[in-house]
Amino acid sequence: MAGLLETLIIPRASALPSASVAPVTGSRSVRFSEFRGLKIQPTRSSAKLRSTSNLARRGSRIVCEAQETALEVPPVGDASWQSLVLDSDLPVLVEFWAPWCGPCRMIHPVIDKLAKQYAGKLKCYKVNTDESPSIATQYGIRSIPTVIIFKNGEKKDAVIGAVPESTLTTCIEKFL
Repeated sequence: MAGLLETLIIPRASALPSASVAPVTGSRSVRFSEFRGLKIQPTRSSAKLRSTSNLARRGSRIVCEAQETALEVPPVGDASWQSLVLDSDLPVLVEFWAPWCGPCRMIHPVIDKLAKQYAGKLKCYKVNTDESPSIATQYGIRSIPTVIIFKNGEKKDAVIGAVPESTLTTCIEKFL
């Protein structure tokens, strides 16, 4: 499983004795190739450090540029359920998930992609079943991930499990 790396502080290459890193177990050196898809963003504190003696402590954040183009599916809970899901003019896809659920983490990128693909035609939300168990109980959620399509405030279809994108697309297309 891939994890999300929020912030990683690393010393700048110019602060290191050389651009190579020698492994502890051998005398070979490993040269890291140029990062593609990542950018180095100076941290506020590192921009203030100017003296060469402080270079070793100077750090930067590595940020995945794909994050800038990703559409994050917003959470919905007990307080906003009625207004965001049931009263919506558009069809609504709701993913029921939990942070400890491996298959839920597998389907998150698919839901994010569909949210971007159907923007303006379909609203997408995620319900954390640990934080909003009453919604999960109300709709009979016994397995996660479960994706439910709502239209005009009514449950229209449900898909249980980490299914392929094509399965969800077929389900969505029926209600657009």
